[in-house]
Amino acid sequence: MDQDLAPETIAARLGVVLQSERIARMKQQGFWTDERLVDCLDRAVLAHPDAEAIVSARKDGGCVTRLTYRELAGEVERIAAGLAALGAQPGTIVSVQLPCWWQFAAIVLACTRLGCIVNPLMPTARAHELKAALSLCDTRIFFIPRSFRQVDYPCLLDGVRKDLPGLRHVVVVDEAAPGGFEGLPSGVAIPKAFTHADAVTEIMFTSGTTGAPKGVMQTSNTLLAATRAFAERNGLGAGDTIFMASPLAHQTGYLWGIFLPIFLGARVVYLDQWVPQRAAQLIAAERATFSVAAPTFLTDLLGVQEAEGADLGSLNAFLLAGAPVPKVLVERAAERLGVRIGSAWGMTEVALVTISHPSDSAERVSATDGAPLPGTQIRIVNSGGVPVPPRVEGRLQARGPFNFVGYLKRPDLNDTDADGWFETGDLGYVDDAGYLRITGRAKDIVIRGGEKIPVADVENVLYRHPAIADAAIVAVPDPRLGERACAYVTLRGTDGFDMAEMTRFLAACGVTRTYFPERLEIIAEMPRTASGKIQKFLLRQRAEVDTATASAG
Repeated sequence: MDQDLAPETIAARLGVVLQSERIARMKQQGFWTDERLVDCLDRAVLAHPDAEAIVSARKDGGCVTRLTYRELAGEVERIAAGLAALGAQPGTIVSVQLPCWWQFAAIVLACTRLGCIVNPLMPTARAHELKAALSLCDTRIFFIPRSFRQVDYPCLLDGVRKDLPGLRHVVVVDEAAPGGFEGLPSGVAIPKAFTHADAVTEIMFTSGTTGAPKGVMQTSNTLLAATRAFAERNGLGAGDTIFMASPLAHQTGYLWGIFLPIFLGARVVYLDQWVPQRAAQLIAAERATFSVAAPTFLTDLLGVQEAEGADLGSLNAFLLAGAPVPKVLVERAAERLGVRIGSAWGMTEVALVTISHPSDSAERVSATDGAPLPGTQIRIVNSGGVPVPPRVEGRLQARGPFNFVGYLKRPDLNDTDADGWFETGDLGYVDDAGYLRITGRAKDIVIRGGEKIPVADVENVLYRHPAIADAAIVAVPDPRLGERACAYVTLRGTDGFDMAEMTRFLAACGVTRTYFPERLEIIAEMPRTASGKIQKFLLRQRAEVDTATASAG
């Protein structure tokens, strides 16, 4: 074997932290089975080759692509052959910035076939985020759409490509020509490469507090262990139809929109852009039985059902994650749809750790974030790292088979102790029954509609503006999205700055539009500690009071 392709060489280059003791323990306990996603595909093809695997729909109601498992496998082989012709081999990082299209799933499977590592990137990522992610990954091959939501992606990439010397191939996926990808060769035999299930298969970037992007590394064993436990807790099987409108580049979409249906040999319905009316149509037409998303999605679906009488009766369960679940939403869904609502907590580093039981009451679903999945453990510790009793708030730590294997090239940031406990950065408590309740976040992140906004990164961009002296972004409660972002700034002298200028400046710097603060407050000075740190909790309190006052008025 080429020394550069040896598993230990690849792991060292990436900065993987995966002790042999953990591997042995997880396999002895049966959580890690050494299966890869492409093995699940092969199993499904043998079991029911002509069963429908993917229904890929557009938000405008136009193009709908349907693939059986046999057809999906054929596309996977074609793409894998094309990747091999481009020089892809075990350990090659392939970045994918596509919407919720069938091609995304097929590319992931093809990469797994070759032992490549997938780096999913949100379609909303712009020049600022792309440059950081592709540089850190040293991406060799990059899949992008020709156009999506009026964005010309090849043109967008042209603006940063000069700063990406390692990027050798850009493959454009064109909606108008779904059968082939521009720049992807054909007719090349697929090498018999095999990558072990303990090798890194996914690098997904998550928001942090330092402003520097962190690439979370997961293996086939960690991701499929989470998928298996999730399926068992929810009683899912090959006869289910999963509806997925969450972005596939988000861990919610990646795991439950790609891994889950292929693992089950089930059917998945993709919607490339969230439009509640279109989502309701697809759920009814395709008889979807299960979905998972942020509470915002269910709120919108209920609005369509109540206003237009949409038929959502096929849904058996809807799992809510990424934001607190209002009790009234659980009760409305049960009354109007007869659907079981579940709550869950997870993050990119640990997949999904806690989830409600199917028999849990509406009160428990809304008042907690669920109980740990088999094999996972959580604990709450005080500031000194000592575990605290039930119902005492503290720092949340988690460990188990789903925990990641390190941050890309930054093992020093792993926040995992010698016993495997990962410091999540969240605050919470555990009740007497072992159910978790998240009460806040130690990490400085705003969650808008289930999507994390990297506050420190946006603040760093704002600091570049010549008019700004200080900038701090905090969460503002929102009844529909859970939170919105409010920027507090102080100005240098009398220099002018307003909402329009902030929007213009962030756009010019290539910041993703969904990361833009939706409120701007200009203040004389920032509240600070004696050491000079900005006291964001005071800004949050101020924002909440201002919001409540405005609503009352």
